[in-house]
Amino acid sequence: MTTFGTRLHTMFKGRLVGKDADGRSYYESRKQNRLGGGELRHERWVIYKKGEDPSAVPPEWWVWLHHGADAAVPVSKRHPWQASYHANATGTAKAYHPQGSDYDGGKRAKATGDYESWSPEE
Repeated sequence: MTTFGTRLHTMFKGRLVGKDADGRSYYESRKQNRLGGGELRHERWVIYKKGEDPSAVPPEWWVWLHHGADAAVPVSKRHPWQASYHANATGTAKAYHPQGSDYDGGKRAKATGDYESWSPEE
């Protein structure tokens, strides 16, 4: 969710470049500014949906945001072997919990006998 200041900045200084499949909006400043290393570039930013964090930005837009490309890679240019993107789910109910994890009930199959516990020599 955006703050009032971000909405004002976007309204007066930004131009909409595009939207991704999930509805996030990507903007670029109308004028070039001196950024980072002193070179003139357009400032770029994204307006997230409520409750999202930066890991939600898909790779094709991440490259554009970080000035790695002049335009986002269209979804139609993706290769068949590329997996679809999913945001980082750590800390959410959708997070991965391996079998036997305390978060997954803490139950797992008994060890198969290939394990010997270590004990210090006395």
